[in-house]
Amino acid sequence: MPHYRDGWIMRRVIVIAAAGLSLAGCASISWDAFKSTPPAVPVQLVSTPPGADARTSLGPGCKTPCTVSIPTPEGSDFTVSFAMDRFQPATVPAHVIRVPGDWTSSGSVRIDPDPIVAELQPMGPPPKPARKMHRPRKPRPPKGAAAPPAAGAFPDPTQAPAVPPAPAAAPPPPPPPPAR
Repeated sequence: MPHYRDGWIMRRVIVIAAAGLSLAGCASISWDAFKSTPPAVPVQLVSTPPGADARTSLGPGCKTPCTVSIPTPEGSDFTVSFAMDRFQPATVPAHVIRVPGDWTSSGSVRIDPDPIVAELQPMGPPPKPARKMHRPRKPRPPKGAAAPPAAGAFPDPTQAPAVPPAPAAAPPPPPPPPAR
């Protein structure tokens, strides 16, 4: 048997071993490497007044008005937070709308609303410091006026009315001088 001497069996064993190793390697290959990465989605961010700092819940941010490219969100929603000095912060929700593709075209992703707009409200005036409470002053009567009665504005009905004293009588005139 001449083919045993040629190493035919040895070659066959080597080919089978190489085929087995190559098939075992195919099981560990990730087919995701051949997929294209999802495209970034541009999102316009606008605020009234302009110049606010806007940041998406997915990471990217900018100073409005601007456009940021966000990775295609895996979920269906994300938020955009707007902040500016002397204005109340605002958060706007955004929805991701996926349009599936067919065998002739790839799917697409849309953001609703587009553009994402926030109207920032000014903060109110800062609170005034607490003031010390004080009682209002009673008006003082002018000098020379009689003091008000201590009882109050109305007389006590159980008491007899006060009668003002009679005016003092004038002293009698001096006697006339004696006649001479």
